[in-house]
Amino acid sequence: MHAAIRAGDPVRFREMFQAHHGVVYAHAYRVTGDWAAAEDVVSLTFLEAWRLRERLRDEGDTPLPWLMGIAVNVLRNRHRAARRHRHAMARSPGRTVVPDIADAVVDRIDDGERLAAARAALGRLRRTDREIFTLCVCSGLTYAEVAQALNLPVGTVRSRLSRARARLRGLAEEELRVMRGTFVPPGAATSSPTPVRTILRESAP
Repeated sequence: MHAAIRAGDPVRFREMFQAHHGVVYAHAYRVTGDWAAAEDVVSLTFLEAWRLRERLRDEGDTPLPWLMGIAVNVLRNRHRAARRHRHAMARSPGRTVVPDIADAVVDRIDDGERLAAARAALGRLRRTDREIFTLCVCSGLTYAEVAQALNLPVGTVRSRLSRARARLRGLAEEELRVMRGTFVPPGAATSSPTPVRTILRESAP
């Protein structure tokens, strides 16, 4: 299949799309939390894959790691563009900030608080750690496939995944306590959890 895709065989390329677009979509949705944005990422990923098809190497039995590497770059570019847009909007006078209702939607799902906390915690990981975690744990790629997708040594993938898992557990619990109003800042002298709103009220001028 690899050679046929490099040669521009539309049938083989379509087969690759049919086999792997679901994995690309699932990864994009986990990162963005937006089904429309995830669909855009899938479209851009396969458009870029067609443009770069001659770079597909004969590594492994599947082109999925190569595709996921492209998807990661598409998501990075999308994140940079969104950040530039936010900065531009922040500098523009007289603009009304539209509230993000994503969390409200997430909270309607069963166990919504924990899901929202996990999403928030995942967003606080370093970018590479977050990418490794979502590719390994959520998308089911092997260490070797993630290493190929991100152009990293396999040992680095293993160590960063272990670090990401440990950090994610702590961050998720912290986010959950914040959402429930029982977060206690490190070093605070208190014998029982203090609601965040109380801390904020007491520190107000």
